Amino acid sequence: MTAEPDLPLVVTQLMKGVIYRDTHDRAWHSLLELQPQARDYVDVLGLQVVVDEAEGYAFLRQRPVDPDDSASLPRLIPRRALSFHVSVLLALLRKKLAEFDAQGAETRLMLTRDQMVEMVRVFLPETSNEARLTDQIDAHINKVVELGFLRPAKNSEQTYEVRRILKAFVDGQWLADFDTKLAEYAALLAGEEQE
Repeated sequence: MTAEPDLPLVVTQLMKGVIYRDTHDRAWHSLLELQPQARDYVDVLGLQVVVDEAEGYAFLRQRPVDPDDSASLPRLIPRRALSFHVSVLLALLRKKLAEFDAQGAETRLMLTRDQMVEMVRVFLPETSNEARLTDQIDAHINKVVELGFLRPAKNSEQTYEVRRILKAFVDGQWLADFDTKLAEYAALLAGEEQE
């Protein structure tokens, strides 16, 4: 017997963060049955419900601001400025996810800490202090975990699942813009090295 759909559970869980099909079973099924009601409920707060049934997640996004509307609501969901290295890690994880999806074998992309360290190392300045470099990369990985784009694997401190919600936040346009910024950064570094 399945439980009755529960709108307060859905809205409360959305306000707390992302609803995942694999970890929030009751809220996920309630959301699927009550999508129109949930959308109407959060719309009065200036929010939109984003549901990706294929990937198995849902979250709230601030409704785009209408520049002609002088009585627009203040932002309820804060924007987060990301450091350059966290942005690099997110872009690299997104590209890995795209490559992984192109292979089509598994459904969950799992990466070890060492694999992520090697991916990011290229974008950090050369240093003789390997321990300090590793600590910096660990801090970037922890920030990405905190943002919800990586989840530590159970029974393993060194392995992480790349969460599919990353695709909703790091899309093709974001990657193209970031690639342009990376090229500018590389040109700037090359210019500094020649001086």
